[in-house]
Amino acid sequence: MKRIIAAVDFSSISDAVIEHAAAMAAAFRAELVLLHVAAPDPDFVGFDAGPPSVRELRAHELRDEHRGLQEAATRLRARGLAAEAQLIQGPTVETLVERAEQQGADLLVIGSHGHGAVYRALVGSISEGVLRRAPCPLLVIPADRTGDAAAGS
Repeated sequence: MKRIIAAVDFSSISDAVIEHAAAMAAAFRAELVLLHVAAPDPDFVGFDAGPPSVRELRAHELRDEHRGLQEAATRLRARGLAAEAQLIQGPTVETLVERAEQQGADLLVIGSHGHGAVYRALVGSISEGVLRRAPCPLLVIPADRTGDAAAGS
């Protein structure tokens, strides 16, 4: 195992995803990529790039997400791991699968938020979509019943 990708979405389960991926990377002396798939820029009817206030808000969000991802990678490097951070905009499932393929991932670590059947029927499940299309083994870190990250991390 040479390359592990951890999907980071900055939710309550992200710390558990990072820690499980870090443990695997340490055990196998693998490179660890922290990958955040940011939502694509919203489409606006009648606007080329959207109103300035929305563009500024989106740019601020992306800067904050990038900074958080870089800080997490820096903490992992301080622990002796080969870690890098990547922020990509796009549809989540497709982007995760494409990146795993492009980068030759040996393992993809993602979190499951434990939403119910109604949510999955209306919105879908990222982890389920990735599971169906992943080009490599997938480690899914489940959320516990209180909504916090899984125990043991």
